[in-house]
Amino acid sequence: MRRAWSALLIAIGSAVPALGDEPEFQPPVEHPPGPFGEMVAKGERIFTDTPVAAADYVRGRLTCENCHLDRGRRRNSSPMWAAVPIYPQYSSRSRQVVSLGQRIQDCFRYSMNGKVPELGSEVVIALETYLSWLSRGAPIGAKLPGRGYPMLADADLDPSPARGHRLFAEKCALCHGSDGQGTRRDGRYAFPPLWGPLSYNWGAGMARVENAGRFIKTNMPFGLGDSLTDQEAWDVAAYIDSRPRPQDPRFTGSVAETKEKYHRDGDYYGQVVDGVLLGDSP
Repeated sequence: MRRAWSALLIAIGSAVPALGDEPEFQPPVEHPPGPFGEMVAKGERIFTDTPVAAADYVRGRLTCENCHLDRGRRRNSSPMWAAVPIYPQYSSRSRQVVSLGQRIQDCFRYSMNGKVPELGSEVVIALETYLSWLSRGAPIGAKLPGRGYPMLADADLDPSPARGHRLFAEKCALCHGSDGQGTRRDGRYAFPPLWGPLSYNWGAGMARVENAGRFIKTNMPFGLGDSLTDQEAWDVAAYIDSRPRPQDPRFTGSVAETKEKYHRDGDYYGQVVDGVLLGDSP
């Protein structure tokens, strides 16, 4: 009896895939037919051309796709098919459990430096529909391989805006401009502004050096991801995130107080760089 039981356990164990052997999730490609497919398409347009398709809610010139490449599909670029199944989840920024719709609102508030669309508005529903469709078939609550941005190794040297500036001029300026204000084609941004009034504000996740570095390491320069060392990614991120950008929407009226409350570490808010007090801007 004991031998039979052991054999059964071995057979069951052999049928269960080992950790890390899970097949890569593949998001759907063809839009579904009918009204649902029309809303999926609308959400995709907003995702890829946010300043135009959701113009009432955007002050900057970034799109959702700038941080979630290939229409939110690319592995290791915070793909939407890996993010959606884990909502609702706790947000360390708002310090509460948030829904997918509330997370979308945060993207407009911080990354787009814009006006927040109401829950239930067509913009939010269209994005929820598109993102949820991308994740169809993904296991609920699972942390799928390829989600988020891969971790960086700890920097051997403290991240340096000065070293990052030199790297930016060599590796990044061709697309984003020597002034970091992006490049336009046919009146639209082919590559987004990385600082200044049309970029993400101080409350955005990308304003944290580690987050920006993780994205840069895996995905930049565009088409040449993983060509920088981890130290170089840290340094480029330090340079980009030590430039002036729009005010944090949570601003209390005091840079020092806002820094103490929301920016204790991880970013340059409230620090003086090149003679400029960062965060002391509209």
